[in-house]
Amino acid sequence: MAHTFEELVQKQRAAEAARTTVEDLRTTYGPPAERRMTGAQSGTYETALRAWRDLARDVQTAVSEYARDTGRPRAEIEAEVEREAAQPPD
Repeated sequence: MAHTFEELVQKQRAAEAARTTVEDLRTTYGPPAERRMTGAQSGTYETALRAWRDLARDVQTAVSEYARDTGRPRAEIEAEVEREAAQPPD
């Protein structure tokens, strides 16, 4: 699947938002290994964690495909995507 650079940036932003959600839940509920969560809390946390991992994996796959399609180094593209994603959206 062909990706545009903007699509990569959007995917990166989604992954970062999911990571922030996981961190917020850890702050609210406490670290999973140190505190006993209720069933609902555990379900919410696990769902958020899976979403983050899935989105992060999707970003990595898309960046790899983009690098292959454009013939550019993957690390260079990844750095550009991360820089752009860190900027506020227009």
